[in-house]
Amino acid sequence: MKQNHFQRNCEDTSRKLGRRGFIQTGLGALGGLGLTDMLSLQSQAGSAAKDNRCIFIWLDGGPSHYESFDPKPDAPSEIRGEFGTVPTTVPGVHFCDRFPKLAKTFDQFTVIRSIAHNQNNHGAGNHYLMTGRPTPVPVGCGAYVTFHPSFGSVVSKNRTTPHGLPSYISAPRMSRSGGPNFLGAQHAPFIIADNPDSSSFRVRDVTLPKEIEEGRSTTRKELRRSLDNLQRITDAAAEDPAVSFDDYYATANNLITSPEAQAAFDISQESEKTREKYGRNDFGQRLLLARRLSEVGVPFTTVYYGGWDAHRKLFESFKKDGGKAERVDTGVSALIQDLADRGALDNTMVVLLGEFGRTPKINKDAGRDHWSFAMSVLMAGAGIPGGQIVGATDVKGYYANENIYAPEDFAATLYNKMGINHEAILHDTAGRPIQLVNNGRLIKELYA
Repeated sequence: MKQNHFQRNCEDTSRKLGRRGFIQTGLGALGGLGLTDMLSLQSQAGSAAKDNRCIFIWLDGGPSHYESFDPKPDAPSEIRGEFGTVPTTVPGVHFCDRFPKLAKTFDQFTVIRSIAHNQNNHGAGNHYLMTGRPTPVPVGCGAYVTFHPSFGSVVSKNRTTPHGLPSYISAPRMSRSGGPNFLGAQHAPFIIADNPDSSSFRVRDVTLPKEIEEGRSTTRKELRRSLDNLQRITDAAAEDPAVSFDDYYATANNLITSPEAQAAFDISQESEKTREKYGRNDFGQRLLLARRLSEVGVPFTTVYYGGWDAHRKLFESFKKDGGKAERVDTGVSALIQDLADRGALDNTMVVLLGEFGRTPKINKDAGRDHWSFAMSVLMAGAGIPGGQIVGATDVKGYYANENIYAPEDFAATLYNKMGINHEAILHDTAGRPIQLVNNGRLIKELYA
């Protein structure tokens, strides 16, 4: 595999783009399925896919495949690391022992161990795994770039949501490359920044501004000025690029006048027992909120969880009670099981991933650096079989070497599961045609 833009960490990056350094349009390529195979898999998705929802859990920084779903217990200690393994519900399949709850629910999801690419820094890797398209030019490790619409924005363009709710929601922030690019700011994510584990949790824009509630905004001009103060309208994401502000006023009005929207955001309606199952922390409660939003018809919700760029003290951070590993293990296993128990897993796809995996050899700081040539992705629901491992890495975990899939294949499959034609032609703001996914293969193992 050609190893472009290779770097193991973010040091000595020659070029960095700021948050506003957005560039528009782009190209990319990789191989595809035969027409007959593709049509067969598309038909399996069926019309029901048009009602599927997606909860997209993003572990920003790049989680280690060794310390999650692809441990190498027989490798040398400098590769194996400090942790052992735990058996899953499928004989012969083991996960890292930091994820015992997910191991017990493995019968509900698939792990792909063989997604690989060559975008080995955060800026490029985020873009590739958030859009299904590589950056057409080298970008800095700290870059926030957009050459192509994100998954959530494309879903927003293709799907409507009842009860005045947005079609694309992200909590607690928009991931880099998670914006709409040329689709327009009406397809930027609605951000839920507040902590749903807090007793003072409040979703902005779902409460009337005080002057409106008290009837003090009597003219249309005053009403627009009041609504301008809603953060949704002034998001940086909404600057990417053109926007009709009337859409925002309509969205704001729908949110603040819809009882269903108000109820969907009211996480206090959940029992304490349910909230404890997800974990009483910000990440766990965001997953629970995502489940509530999915149930009322929001087609795409991103739950962003940062801090996975483990260049140092990886093992120490994973050992902490209530730390990152425990929160993911508790929250994601609870989400998948809860959806299954409620009969909602059939039409709700859960995806857990970051931008890449981590280096095989542990560095001098007891961490692992960037490694895009092997990574693990968890996928559940929407007809995805449970208890399945797709692909493999070599015995030391250096490279995906069996049934290798690219981000384009992941993107094509995600769109297909959501009832969207991944071969659709989009048009940018200049009217130029751009294919949604270039030569993506559907991942056949994800169709029962």
